[in-house]
Amino acid sequence: MSEESSPNRPMFLKPGHNAGDFVESSKWKILREERGLVEVDVHLPDHLLNPRDQLFGGFTGTYVDMISIYTVRTLFTDEDEFKWSATVNMRIDYFAPVLGPRFLLKGELIKDGRSTCLIATHFMDMEGNKLVYAITTLLKSK
Repeated sequence: MSEESSPNRPMFLKPGHNAGDFVESSKWKILREERGLVEVDVHLPDHLLNPRDQLFGGFTGTYVDMISIYTVRTLFTDEDEFKWSATVNMRIDYFAPVLGPRFLLKGELIKDGRSTCLIATHFMDMEGNKLVYAITTLLKSK
C-alpha cells in the first residue's frame, strides 16, 4: 500500500464534499487498494441509522456510488487522468441488515469497457457475512 493509500488519508474525497462528509469517509480505513479492487473498513454513523439501529436502506446507494467511483479511479495511474464519472445504472440487492459499529466494503471491477465500467460492491459484516450486493455501471471520462 502506498503512502497515498494509508488509512490516515480521506478515501478519495477531500473533506468538504457532501457525499463524503455525509458518510464520514475520511474516517474509513483502507485495507486493500490495487487496480480494479478496493477493500475498506467502514464505520456506521448514527445519523444514517433507521429506527432499528440499522443502515437506512435509502443511504446504501451513497456507499455503493462512492466505492464504485473509488474502484474506477484505481484503473488510472495518474490522478489527473481521471476527470469524472457518472453513474448510469445501479442495482442493489439486500440480504441482511447492515449493523454498526463497523462493516466492510469491497469494490471490484467486473468489466472495463472503453467508455463504461461495471463494478460490483459487496457489503459484509466483520465476520465476512454478505449483507448487500450491488452492481453499478459507470460512464468514465478522461
